[in-house]
Formats: sequence, structure tokens, C-alpha cells
Amino acid sequence: MPQLLYTIDEVRKTIKNIKSSNKTIGLVPTMGYLHDGHISLINQSNKDNDITIISVFVNPTQFGVNEDFDSYPRDLKRDLSVLNDSVDYVFTPSKDIMYPSGFDTQIIVNKYSSGLCGVSRPGHFNGVAIVVTKLLNIITPDKVYFGEKDMQQYLLISQLIKDLNINVNAIGCTIIRESDGLAMSSRNVYLSNDERKQAPILYKALNLAKELVAKGLYNTEQIIKLVTATINTMPLAEIDYIEIRDMDSWEAIENIENGKVLLALAVKFGKTRLIDNMIINK
Repeated sequence: MPQLLYTIDEVRKTIKNIKSSNKTIGLVPTMGYLHDGHISLINQSNKDNDITIISVFVNPTQFGVNEDFDSYPRDLKRDLSVLNDSVDYVFTPSKDIMYPSGFDTQIIVNKYSSGLCGVSRPGHFNGVAIVVTKLLNIITPDKVYFGEKDMQQYLLISQLIKDLNINVNAIGCTIIRESDGLAMSSRNVYLSNDERKQAPILYKALNLAKELVAKGLYNTEQIIKLVTATINTMPLAEIDYIEIRDMDSWEAIENIENGKVLLALAVKFGKTRLIDNMIINK
């Protein structure tokens, strides 16, 4: 079983010992309730590094008012059984460790905070930027791993690392899906049986967009209209957003021309908000 670390001092003493042996460190930040998507990040870290550390911390600063912070699934015993011996250390700090009394700092990454979840969840990415910066400063890994299911988060963290000259490489890892295409997420446990049956429409809609582009449809308004109609065939689906953006400029575009574009969506099934995306090349 991995060694549990609860305090920043424990982590720093451990890291000092690891680095004195010239071993490389990979970090996988999580909010726990682990699934195969997390395990894929851990597996990549194990391939790339001598030591893998996973953080398990439900970060309050990235939850907005009336979001699911209090109900977000937490089960460290379950997580440790899922991990088994796949990681070396688990950093699982308390809220007071990460945000002691008097904490008064904000970190804002302007570019990738706009649009998509930045509109639906104001302040969310500021909270993500704070906690990731803290984890990188505490653990000082060589590489840090993120799932591309939240591509906006991965792009934002990559920009943050570049802008603040943080000495770490951010690695994006492929979305891991259930057999019916639903992207794995800790929030999937919220879905009722009927909602779970309808949720794979998201992946079907993304694939439709990819097929439309392959057949020569490049107008994003028309693509979004057809994706919307597909998702709306499921009566329990409530669309939050569907957007197509250039991945470099982060601008919403009218036509798919050259370079990579991101089709991203967020859809609610009951109280459960799911996100997914697909990179589309012309």
C-alpha cells in the first residue's frame, strides 16, 4: 500500500529524500473517488518517473455557490483499495492544511478561464489555479498529469506553468471511456439508472460532429445545431453549453479551417453536470 502523507512538512521531508537519490517524481492531482481514468494517469506517471505521488483533496475553492462540494463523493479507504500498490505516496491534506486561517491569494489565468465552464462556473478556474500551484510548490514534481476530459483545465494549467516559470512538465492524457462511450468521471455515480442510459448520447454527438467535418461541413453554427439536436433526443438531457474553439487562440470560431479545434460540451442529467470534448482536425 502507498504511504500516506497528511502535512506539508511530511511531504517536503519525503521529497528531499527522494531527490537526494536523483529519482524523478510524477504527480497526479485528484479529488479522490478514483476510477480507471485516474488509473490511466497513474500508469503513465509510473512509466515516465521513478516515483509517483497522487494527491487526494476535494478543493473547496473550485466549487461555486450551490455546487456539489458537500456531496462530492469521498471515500479514502475505497481509493486506497483501488490504488493498491500502483503509487508510492498519497498526499491527502485537510482543508486547514491547504487553506490555513488568513489565506488571501487569488491566481487568475485570463485566457483559458473564459468561455465554456468559465461562464457556467464563475471562479472555478481560479480555484483550480490556486490548488494546482500549491501542490506544485509543495511536491515539486518533474511531471504532472491531467486527463484531457477537462481540456480547458489542462490548457489553463499549461499556461499557468509557462507564465509562472514553474519547473514542471504538464502531461495531458487521453480520455478514458466506459464501454458505451461515456467519459469516466467521479460524478457518474450521481446518475440514476435512466440518466446513465441516456448519458452516452454525449459521445455519440461528438462523433457526429467529427463525421460532419470529415464530410466537408466546416460551419460551426451548423455543426453545433446538429450536435444540439442529437443531444436533445434524450429527454433527460439539459444542455449547458456546446462550443467550438481554436485550441491555440481560444477564440470561438465561425468556420473550421486549419489547426486543431476543440468541440466541448457540458450537459446536465438531473442534478449531474457532465463535461466531454473532442479534438477535431479539418
